[in-house]
Amino acid sequence: MYRYAIENLDKWKNSKNRKPLIIEGARQVGKTWIMKEFGKKSYNKTVYINFDSNVQMAELFSIDLNVERIIMGLELYAGHKINPSDTLIIFDEVQEVPKALSSLKYFYENAPEYHIVCAGSLLGIALHEGTSFPVGKVDFLKLYPLSFKEFLMAIGLERFAELLDKKDYDMIKSFKQTYIDALKQYYYIGGMPEVVASFADEKDFNEARKIQKRILTAYEQDFSKHAPKEIVPKIRMLWNSIPSQLAKENKKFIYGLIREGARAKEYETAIMWLSDCGLVHKVSRINAPNIPLKAYEDLKAFKLFIVDVGLLGAMVGLNQRTLLNGNELFTEFKGALTEQYVMQQLAVNQDLGVYYYTNDRNTCEVDFIVDNGDNIIPLEVKAEINLKAKSLKTYREKFTPKISIRSSMADYSEEIGLINLPLYAIDGIE
Repeated sequence: MYRYAIENLDKWKNSKNRKPLIIEGARQVGKTWIMKEFGKKSYNKTVYINFDSNVQMAELFSIDLNVERIIMGLELYAGHKINPSDTLIIFDEVQEVPKALSSLKYFYENAPEYHIVCAGSLLGIALHEGTSFPVGKVDFLKLYPLSFKEFLMAIGLERFAELLDKKDYDMIKSFKQTYIDALKQYYYIGGMPEVVASFADEKDFNEARKIQKRILTAYEQDFSKHAPKEIVPKIRMLWNSIPSQLAKENKKFIYGLIREGARAKEYETAIMWLSDCGLVHKVSRINAPNIPLKAYEDLKAFKLFIVDVGLLGAMVGLNQRTLLNGNELFTEFKGALTEQYVMQQLAVNQDLGVYYYTNDRNTCEVDFIVDNGDNIIPLEVKAEINLKAKSLKTYREKFTPKISIRSSMADYSEEIGLINLPLYAIDGIE
């Protein structure tokens, strides 16, 4: 299974200003796998330390944070010498021993020659709770579920992924049915590595769904096990309300859909907890597409998407026949899946700022507003081939953006200032 994040890890390895690296991401997105795979491919040796229930390592870091002494302890644990030039040191579930996180500062300051990569299922929460290590002493990399292109490679369609990279839209058009069929599969399977690996081997939709349900159960268990007890019911209700939030025509998050009379201040901590876990993407409204977009953010209006489109389908019990055969009853939720899919692909490119736009009267809504560093790009998303986009037309007349994008199942085409980009080629937005 190929992950583009390996390329980022190679860049990190060869960087002159390399710092210890922290990989963030939701449970089950493949953090442990990618660290071990990176060690196998790019180093002669790997020292893997899992801090979960590891008494020896907890004691090693509890005494002091002297780097020489820690390295000696790691060598004794691994059973061999650690040569900093050809050995990758992996700290997994590092949030279980906060002093191991703190030690990264001293590795950076006193022994930067060592290559250290860290991850943990709930590391984002540990970091935001103020675990002691100075900002600026570590590098960060976010890991997400497999993108659609990575999915294509995993199921044996590597050449089709390469074609998307080349942006040869004439050739892509010739094979569009292959892309459309694969995209429908991706809507159901999603990008969680265990689910994709199972589907690539077995081509069994039912087995894939069993694994998705197991992952969702593990998330629910995390709520109870790791979140403060007083907010666990709120996290659970909020999490389970997301599919119905996205099924609405206006996908702005409404607290009243969680329960009648619910208020924002009751659920702010729950949203932050899910976000810190990497389980939700929060996309804020802007009221004007000006630079910097963040200055025009409406903190009270936002959409919530979950980590993976396949898990969204599993949460609502979406039947494979309904999705793959285009059942008419599926029309409304198709828009929810499509926006979830697009958000998931945009999130992978960490250089993009992603928002959405509505005017003050809510008569014009553009699904996504994307800042790629050079342009602010309105992006309208359509689930089928329908190219009517009234809101995008209104937006363009008011703000005259250099580039606008409409994404649907229609073929690639260009008009003055408007690009029709197929959904399966959405990463071309970069």
